[in-house]
Amino acid sequence: MVAKGDMVYAWSTDAEILKKGELGGAVTALQKFALESKMVDAVLAVKKGYDIYDAKPVLIKDPAELADTAGSLHCGTLLVASPIKKYLNGSKDMKIGVTVKGCDMMALLELARRGSVNLDNITTIGLNCGGSVSPVTARKMIAEKFGVDPDDVRKEEIDKGQFIIEYGDEHKGIAMDELEDEGYGRRSNCRRCKYKVPRQADLACGNWGVIGPKAGKATFIEVCSDKGADLLNKAVAAGVVQTEAPIPKGIEIRGKIENAMLKLGEKWRKNDFKALSEDLWGTIEKGTSRCIKCYSCIENCPVCFTLADELKGDSRMITSGAVPPNPMFHMRRFAHISDTCINCGQCEELCPMDIPLALFSHAIRTESDTAFEPKLGEALYNNK
Repeated sequence: MVAKGDMVYAWSTDAEILKKGELGGAVTALQKFALESKMVDAVLAVKKGYDIYDAKPVLIKDPAELADTAGSLHCGTLLVASPIKKYLNGSKDMKIGVTVKGCDMMALLELARRGSVNLDNITTIGLNCGGSVSPVTARKMIAEKFGVDPDDVRKEEIDKGQFIIEYGDEHKGIAMDELEDEGYGRRSNCRRCKYKVPRQADLACGNWGVIGPKAGKATFIEVCSDKGADLLNKAVAAGVVQTEAPIPKGIEIRGKIENAMLKLGEKWRKNDFKALSEDLWGTIEKGTSRCIKCYSCIENCPVCFTLADELKGDSRMITSGAVPPNPMFHMRRFAHISDTCINCGQCEELCPMDIPLALFSHAIRTESDTAFEPKLGEALYNNK
C-alpha cells in the first residue's frame, strides 16, 4: 500500500500498453483502470492527429481506446485545461481523468479558484515536463539541423538534454542547448518554466530517477494526494499495474535532474528578461503595435476570460474596430493577468503576428511577485 508522499517505480501488465506506451505504460494503465473501475466517467487524453506534429484532445469513454493515446507528443502544444472549461462544463457534472503538464495543472488551479472547474471531479496524473516544441519550429529544425525530411520522422523525444528523432531504422539526437542557441528547440515559455514536476497533481510521473534494470521500462511515480494513492493502490490490487520501491540512488539522481532544469529555467529568464529590463512598457508598446486585434490571445488564455467581453466592446480607452488597437488594449489585458499568468505560452503560440506575448506577461508576473512579495515570489517560482 502506498500513501501520500511515497515514491515507486510502476509499470503496466497489459501487453498492448507495454508495446505502445513509454516507460512501462504506467500512466495509460492507470487511466484505463480508472475508466474501467468507474472512478472516472471519461478520460481526456491527447493523441496523434495527422502526424507527430499534430496533437489533438480526445474524450474517451471506451477503455479499449486508451492504448491509442499512449506515448508522448513533445510537438503538441495544447493546454488541456481549456477544453475542460469550454466543452466539458468544468467537470461539474462528470468525473474526468486527465494527464497534465505543469502549466495544465496551474491552469486548472486558477480555474478552480474562479469556480470554473470542479477539481473534486478531476483525477490528475502529472507528467514531468522538460518543455514542448512548436510544430512549425520542429519541422524547420528537423529539416535544417538534422538534415531529415520531417515527414519521414516516426517518433521524437526529449531525453538527457537532447532532442532525438527516429526515422527509418535510424535515430539521431542533438543537444538542446545547441539547438536553442541557434533559435530552435523548445518554446520560449517552456525554457523559462520552473515548474517541472507538477506535484499539485494527484500523481507526478516521469522517467527522472528510474535507474537499474527498470530504466526505460518503468515510470517513477510520486504520490501527491490521497486521491492519487487510492487510484494507485486499487490498480495494483487489481493486477493492472505492478510497483517496486525506487532505488535510492535514483531518487538522488531525480533531484539533481530537477535542480538542473530549474537552473536552466532561471538562466533563460535572465536571458529573456534582460532585454526588457531597461524599458519594459516601451518594449511592450512597440511589440504590440503590429496587433491585428484577432482576440486569439484573449480567447486562448485560461485566466483572461472574465475580461474578454469588455475588451471586445467599446470603452473610453479602447475603440471598437481600431487596428492596431490603442496600447491600452494590451496593457489592460496584462494588468488583468499580472498576478495569475501561468506562462503556458498559448497567447504567443497562437498569435498570427508572432508578438512575444508570453514573454511580456511572464515578465510582468515575475516582476510583480518579486517587487511586492519577494519571499513569496521566490517560493512560488521555485515550484513553477
